[in-house]
Amino acid sequence: MTADRFLLCGTRAAETEPVRLIAGPLSTDFVNGNLRTIRHDGTEVLRAVAYIVRDRDWGTYEPALTDLVIDQGVDAFSVGYTASCTGPGGSRLVFRATIKGSADGRLVFDVSALPESDFETNRCGFCVLHPIAGLAGSPVTVEHTDGSVVATKLPDLIDPWQPFKDLRAITHEVRPGVTVECRMEGDVFEMEDQRNWSDASYKTYVRPLALPWPYVLPAGQTNRQTISLLIAGDGKIPAFVAASSAVRVTLGEPGPALPDVGVIVYPSDVETALANLPTLSSLGPQQLLFHYDPTRGHGLDALRSFARLAAAYSARTTLECVVACSSDLDAELAEVAGFVRRAGLRLDAIAVSPSVDRQSTPPGSAWPPCPPLEDVYAAARRAFPDIRLGGGMFSYFTELNRKRVPAGLLDFVTHCTCPIVHAADDLSVMQSLEALPFITRSARAIFGDKPYRIGPSTLAMRQNPYGGATKDNPDLLRIAMANRDPRHNGQFAAAWTIGYAARVAPAGLEMLTLSGLTGPFGVLAASREPAAEGSPRPIFQAIEGLCELAGLTHVFAKTSDETRIAALAGRSASGETIVWLANLTADDVSVDASALGQGHLLMSPYAIIRIG
Repeated sequence: MTADRFLLCGTRAAETEPVRLIAGPLSTDFVNGNLRTIRHDGTEVLRAVAYIVRDRDWGTYEPALTDLVIDQGVDAFSVGYTASCTGPGGSRLVFRATIKGSADGRLVFDVSALPESDFETNRCGFCVLHPIAGLAGSPVTVEHTDGSVVATKLPDLIDPWQPFKDLRAITHEVRPGVTVECRMEGDVFEMEDQRNWSDASYKTYVRPLALPWPYVLPAGQTNRQTISLLIAGDGKIPAFVAASSAVRVTLGEPGPALPDVGVIVYPSDVETALANLPTLSSLGPQQLLFHYDPTRGHGLDALRSFARLAAAYSARTTLECVVACSSDLDAELAEVAGFVRRAGLRLDAIAVSPSVDRQSTPPGSAWPPCPPLEDVYAAARRAFPDIRLGGGMFSYFTELNRKRVPAGLLDFVTHCTCPIVHAADDLSVMQSLEALPFITRSARAIFGDKPYRIGPSTLAMRQNPYGGATKDNPDLLRIAMANRDPRHNGQFAAAWTIGYAARVAPAGLEMLTLSGLTGPFGVLAASREPAAEGSPRPIFQAIEGLCELAGLTHVFAKTSDETRIAALAGRSASGETIVWLANLTADDVSVDASALGQGHLLMSPYAIIRIG
């Protein structure tokens, strides 16, 4: 990354450079004690093998590594290190890791962990990530802990629960004639479909979720786990496309209309929005999404502030209304409707969701008390009979997939996504874009052609369905589950936003919300940032471009390497075609845009460009 790191990622903090380990056709990247991008003859066979320690809120410890020794031979490599995690009250877990790889396709990752005192955790052990590109829906062989072997398939549509339990090994085909067996020992493993959270992987993890958590690792008791990888066969090696080659962009057939673009507005955002009306008009969103939460003290004053903004800026309006469900539903929603009338707030739609549904109910856990959604929607319809009614989840697709709403009672369904639930490194966040087409296709399989909205979906996490709170991030580091993300201030967010819109465009969304106007999710800088308060962040250009495309006919745009370049195209009724390209990497990328009449372009890291 040669460009200014702050301009690109909103922070001058550098990520740890990976160490490439090579043993003949086997290669992998060693990063922070774990393995990423395990390849055989250039083909990715596993996305990651990582030893993970989680706290009681599912936050991930960052263990301190000592005694690190890396030995790279001609046909083999080995790594050894010691690491430790310090928990609440000074509790401490120490583990010793060894990694060995050889040219015959064998890779072993072994860890022995020893708590120096009782150590509380939600999970302690290996996570293995299988990629989704080219693997989703494909045959696998599963060996269970009782020794039974089953021929089955990885899920194509996203599985809301665990597709495989009691795992000892899983084998898949990388290419014709070449198989990969991943064997897991030392505990009981099961798999979840991480595409639910927009992770681009299937995750096999230690300790079934049906068992209680958090749990305690007793002091002085060693826990040993081993992951063994065996790559077998001599199938034909596919043609390898070098990362230095130009990425070709081509246009295909027309599709559905591109969605309205919304911005999320919280009560605390309104004064800044009113002070920046020319900027809001320049941005041009078609929809204002007003967040209203009586459980957080929102009431008449919040709705009056929304009414002022709705009167000052002409756009369609939706109230994202959290329903406390703590008393009579008709009374609760009639009160909201009365406040809306008193505030003079003009609404085109309301989306409702019980407050309790913002928290996840993991597999094996009891569902919390909640009125039937049929009753919630009926009360909302009675309170707001003259506007459109939406529902779904104000959290993520995970929760919607596990608690499928009665969409027949709704005018539209909605959910959000967040790319930093499990990991917050740059590569994982950009790879999350791979999962979005699976999410939209799975949603369409559940809800058919029901009008469908996504958002607000942002780099930072606005609320944590999996723990007590989001993570504060005052130093603007790359932290999972953080309520502020430094990359939102950099060019990274602009590229991710175009990539996101490109991936969901074929789904025919009604509305897409990927930002606010101000605050940690906004297109304008906040007062605590080095940039002048109220100045546009790089994401402004991306959102402005999406607003321009809204309502145009989507034209399928294909790139020869979607991991490096994303393309989004729209065509007007007069035949004018507008194309946005985004470089999804931290490197310069050559683009063959001759099909767009542009010849060859060199796109700088995380750059976005408009053609047309």
